[in-house]
Order: sequence, then structure tokens, then C-alpha cells
Amino acid sequence: MADLTLNNVHKSYGATDVIFGIDMAIQSGEFCVFVGPSGCGKSTLLRMIAGLENVTAGEVQIAGQTVNHIPAAQRGLAMVFQSYALYPHMSVRQNLSFGLENLNMPKAEITARVNEAARMLQIEELMQRRPAALSGGQRQRIAIGRAVVREPKIFLFDEPLSNLDAELRVAMRAEISDLHARLGNTMIYVTHDQVEAMTMADKIAVLRKGVVEQFGRPLDLFNRPANRFVAGFIGSPAMNFAKGTVRGGAVDLDAGATIPLPDNFDVTQGQKVELGIRASHIDIGKNGPIKVQANMVEQLGTESYIYGTLSDTTRFTLHQLGQIDIEQGTKVGVTPRPDMIHLFDAKSGLSLRK
Repeated sequence: MADLTLNNVHKSYGATDVIFGIDMAIQSGEFCVFVGPSGCGKSTLLRMIAGLENVTAGEVQIAGQTVNHIPAAQRGLAMVFQSYALYPHMSVRQNLSFGLENLNMPKAEITARVNEAARMLQIEELMQRRPAALSGGQRQRIAIGRAVVREPKIFLFDEPLSNLDAELRVAMRAEISDLHARLGNTMIYVTHDQVEAMTMADKIAVLRKGVVEQFGRPLDLFNRPANRFVAGFIGSPAMNFAKGTVRGGAVDLDAGATIPLPDNFDVTQGQKVELGIRASHIDIGKNGPIKVQANMVEQLGTESYIYGTLSDTTRFTLHQLGQIDIEQGTKVGVTPRPDMIHLFDAKSGLSLRK
């Protein structure tokens, strides 16, 4: 196991900057997820940690040692790729042992490590097969097993589940989390799926355009997002936003409602803001001040979703446990729960919470 520190890390391709001065400290044994939209720089950052991309400026430190100029093969890391990257002409056993053989490791040690990885990942019956005879989930287990046998300081995962179907992704998430619990190694995991991030991570780094917008524990990001981007990215369904202006101790929404504000926000009179409220933090009732046009209603039995719009055409989603008697096309009155309201400055996007 090892900790990882990024000190003012930059990455440029010629005159094009893609990573802008990232600082981050990941403790030994933590499961850290880099999450963000496509093109935000998360895979580039992972590849710099791995040594597959050069660092333009700043330092990457592993276990206190600066590794900027240490080749990838000598950093003591193991990477699992989205494409599995298995050798098609080799059996599963050969795929698992090949990297260790190149290190001139004793055969007895190779056999012991491969057998232990096979047992841990429950792939003993697959050892003589070739990748073409395996399912997507089995191939991913082999790719993970190839990383496990190296006994690395840090595991790196680059969107390893994106090629799998939804049901298998859920199962593999659980397997990777279980693997982390058993091994205790530091793991860094890249994904664009915020549900993966929330369910697997000890810490999450939310990236946008080469910058870390917020770094912290999953529920801290969910409950206290630093800005509008994090608030809208973390959580499913996405947080609702409504534009308005601060007047008195309330927000006058552009959609025509006045929402009283708790006293835990630092605002000024006349300030342009965006009120944020999650779909499940809303009470539905005909006297609610916010009127939502129900454009689509999903009744799932144990829960219900209403997808609608406000009078200014802003999209608005409601989520309620159980079944709800609301028909498509009707107007619904809703009231945000005061202690669950978020508020962001309209210009900077920063949270206005004290």
C-alpha cells in the first residue's frame, strides 16, 4: 500500500492546456474515484500517475517519492483498462502469469500468485480458456486478476466497467469494492458515472475542464456541494435549479414563486441566485408555492417520478416513495423543505452556504 500526492500538477499538449494545477492527497488504503464529464481530464490525470503521460509541471509523489521521471514499469502500480487489453492467443493462466514471467520471478512464486488471484476472483474453472471464449464480465475479472498478481502499491482503474451491460456493471462494482476491502490497497478509479463514484468511493474528486471542482467524501459532496456544477453532477436524478433574486429573507423565483430562506446563507439584497433542491427533498401539495407542469409521470410501484417544467420552462423533477395519484398534463404544487435548500451565486456558481 502507498499514499499518493499531486502537487500543482499541470499537463499541456503544445499550446493546449488540459490539466490546470491539481493538488490532491490520497491516503494509503483509500478508494478514490475521479469523476466528471467526458473530456474533463480524469483519464489524462490517471495516465500521468501511471507514468503513461509526462507531467508538464508539478510533482507526482508515491509513498513520499517523486516519480515524475520514473518509468511506468518501475512505479509499482497496476492498471486495469476499459478495453481489458488481454492477449488473445494466450490462455487465462498465461495472461495472468505473463507479466510476472517478464520480471523473471521464480516459477513457484508465479504459480502461487496466479492461483491465489484465481481463487479470489472465482475464475479457477476459466484458467485454460482464451479471451474469445469468455463473456465481458469474465474478461474484466481476468484483467483485474492480472493487476492483482503484481501486488502493486496502487491499483489504477480506467473506466473498467463501461463496456458491460447495466446489470453486470452493478455486480462488478460490488466485486471491485469487495476486492478493495480484502486487499486494503490504495485504489484510484476513473469513471463518468456518478452512481459508481457514490457507491464505491472513500473520496471523490469531481473534475471539470482540467480542474478539481471538489474533493471529499461522497456524502459531503452530496450534502454540501461547493458549487452549482458539483451539485448538478452528484446525485441521481440531478438536482433541480431555479433562477431568482434575493429579496428580504426570501428568493423571488423567475418562475413566479417566493421561497423563504433559512439563515445559513450569506446573501445580499438584490443578488441574482439559483436555488437548488433535490427531487426527493420536496413536499407535494396543491397549495405549494412552486407550480410544476407534469409532462411525464413514471409509476414504478415502490417509487414515482414526475418530470415537469416551471412557468419559465425550467425543467423540474419530483421523486416520491410509493405511488402517487398525479396524471400527465396536470399542475402540481410543491414546497422545498427549508433545511434541504441549496443556494448558488448566479454569476460565479459558488455555494452561498455559510
